[in-house]
Amino acid sequence: MNYSFPTQAAAGQSSSLASTFANPSAAGISSSSGAPFLKWAGSKRRLLSQLLPLLPQGQRLIEPFVGAGSVFMASRFEQYLLADTNAVLMAVYAQLQTDPAALVSQAQALFVEGNRSPEAYNALRSRFNDPATPEPERAALFIYLNKFAFNGLYRVNKRGQMNVPFAHHDKLPAFPTEATERFATKLGQAQLLCTSFEDTMAQARPGDVVYCDPPYVDREDAQGNASASFTAYSKNRFGMAQQEKLASLARELAEQGIPVVVSNHDTPTARRLYAGATLHTVYAHRSMASNIGARGKVAELVAVFGGHPAPTLNPAPGWHGCRLDQPGKPNRCR
Repeated sequence: MNYSFPTQAAAGQSSSLASTFANPSAAGISSSSGAPFLKWAGSKRRLLSQLLPLLPQGQRLIEPFVGAGSVFMASRFEQYLLADTNAVLMAVYAQLQTDPAALVSQAQALFVEGNRSPEAYNALRSRFNDPATPEPERAALFIYLNKFAFNGLYRVNKRGQMNVPFAHHDKLPAFPTEATERFATKLGQAQLLCTSFEDTMAQARPGDVVYCDPPYVDREDAQGNASASFTAYSKNRFGMAQQEKLASLARELAEQGIPVVVSNHDTPTARRLYAGATLHTVYAHRSMASNIGARGKVAELVAVFGGHPAPTLNPAPGWHGCRLDQPGKPNRCR
């Protein structure tokens, strides 16, 4: 399923919330700062202090696997092209871009005590999985499920149905109002696509920078034994053929003067995939693995094809998600 979304604001948008989105200074927020409002497996939120310095300079950042948009929110480019094959995720972003007040109002109404039970959650999840559910309602349900599901995980089966169980929260999750407002405001700089990474990368032109955060290759231990990585973001699984195609496209774009940065597990397989790129090892703390023993500090690889990293870290104005490489102090991301 490939399609783009309109970027103009919806006509007739009203309410005090809509005026807040239209005038971010009135809300006391920066138009390009803050953490994402969604939790996402493989999020780069805790890696930003290590990752952002590796992004080459450019006018537009292209993200074929945008996910929750941590890099989008923390980076500072004039324009963005954000894409993902997860149609519901991109529909959420499209509605935040065109009519944020309506989406926030509908989603907030789901964050009530009556919906903090397995029975209510399962009923709402079934409603979300029903193809007949209107798209605006599914977008609101997506945000609810993201906060009420176990570990904040979004996972689908081979039929494309979300199947994560209820989280049994001790208290009612709070709706992420400020984070959603900031995200919606910065979407004013973005073009949105629901399309494959191949079609998204085909949009790249000189002056662009491409950052790819695909589903990862399997981890490998010292004996070469593989541990499966999470790839169930959508019903179309991401296998080795896709990994090889992505690496090939990265080399092709770099030869055209368009730098490409790719993240993955730091494994022999990934290093073979990205042969010829400048390779950097960074360290992430993972807390969303279903197996508790698989959580913790994990080495990740950042491959830079072409271009030159920015000489200094250039996060978005007002972004304070990480303590950035202060001598004697650890990086800390909220």
